[in-house]
Amino acid sequence: MISNVRARVLPSSQRRSLDELTEDLILSCGDTTAKRSAFWTMLTLSSVIAAGGVLTDSTATVIGAMIIAPLSTPIMGIALGSVQRRRTGSVMVVLLACVLVIAIGMAMSLALPSNYDLLSNSQISSRTSPDLMDLIAALATGLAGAVALARRDVAAVLPGVAIAISLVPPLVVVGVCLGKLSGWLSLGALALFLSNLFALVFAGMLVFASLGYGTETDKAAGRPARSASAAMALLFVVVLIPLTANTVATLLLNAWTGRTKEAAQQWLTDDPGASVTSVDANSRTMYIHVRTPRELPPVQSLLDRLDGQIPDGIPVVVDASRGRRINAGKVGG
Repeated sequence: MISNVRARVLPSSQRRSLDELTEDLILSCGDTTAKRSAFWTMLTLSSVIAAGGVLTDSTATVIGAMIIAPLSTPIMGIALGSVQRRRTGSVMVVLLACVLVIAIGMAMSLALPSNYDLLSNSQISSRTSPDLMDLIAALATGLAGAVALARRDVAAVLPGVAIAISLVPPLVVVGVCLGKLSGWLSLGALALFLSNLFALVFAGMLVFASLGYGTETDKAAGRPARSASAAMALLFVVVLIPLTANTVATLLLNAWTGRTKEAAQQWLTDDPGASVTSVDANSRTMYIHVRTPRELPPVQSLLDRLDGQIPDGIPVVVDASRGRRINAGKVGG
């Protein structure tokens, strides 16, 4: 059955040879001077472009940086080397590349004012709170990328893979956040990068091994495969813990936000012209945005409705459409 699936996913007529794959993914093979020059030049330029897109909150610019960023090449080289059980130097290339991209992000963060709110930038906020869905999407993207690399006829999908899996932008965000001394946000962006790194290497190892690239080399050479497996297991644990914790926190926050909105709507039931436009959770505070032509009802009744629906001690702020803001107090206080 496995052979049938392999034949359907990668027909022998479209299968690239191991030499071709090695030439594309391993920088230490072939014309190393030219390959390394192209890699570091494009990585530097893509990092500057990504940093410019992040700082200006420009999605189009960040996408452009994703397309030309070559970081997925040595990452897939790690996968191929692990399957072949040999050292390729790809791990060191990836580590040095990460340092370079983060340094560029830190340097360009100097352009931001000292009081800049990082979370007001969608390019930053969207990359500092990853969850399990990011990992699932990255795994699917990694599988698509590995299959595209192994087949001659679907190479056109690789730009889409480069856009779908974010590598350089989260590293730039790590640098920007470090430059603004925001350690927790930088850790969030680093978790996103590590989850994408794990997804690419794992998917690459899975595809390359199942397609038989590992059987074409001397398996007695190099380090045993269990070393790569142990490293992948450790990386998986490192990635899974924060992503799971953030997923749980997000689900709880969504539940609390929904309960707050429902309680606020009940609070305004006696005012036919009033409505709740939105409820946001920011800086451990619930912000309830309402629209009303008249004075708001007593806020204590709102706090009473929220008692037991959200954790005690959470501050509640009501923003009215007429520019009035009421600090309602803390739930359970």
